[in-house]
Amino acid sequence: MQIQINTDNHTSAGDFLTQYAESAVQDALGRFAQRVTRVEVHLSDENTKHKTGDNDKRCVLEARLAGLQPIAVTNQAATYELALDGAAEKLEKIVEKTLSRLDDPKGRTSFAGDQ
Repeated sequence: MQIQINTDNHTSAGDFLTQYAESAVQDALGRFAQRVTRVEVHLSDENTKHKTGDNDKRCVLEARLAGLQPIAVTNQAATYELALDGAAEKLEKIVEKTLSRLDDPKGRTSFAGDQ
């Protein structure tokens, strides 16, 4: 699973934030690593440096699953760490739900045609 981190012009992805993002994505999607080809992390500051406000840090996570359309989630919080944690949690739930639908526990062929 490849993890790519992107930021806007007002955000600097230093070593700490990069490692935190990679860790959050690995913790959330590590068990799906064989089926997730790439995760893109987009971090942005909605109000820029000149303004402050609650929940102005935004994290968008986009997961690319092998053979499926990309799945994207968004979360806003007061810090990048909180935004990453919330988005990772949302993405984990959606990926799990999507893959469980494809892997029917009753042994039937899925709609995707996989057996």
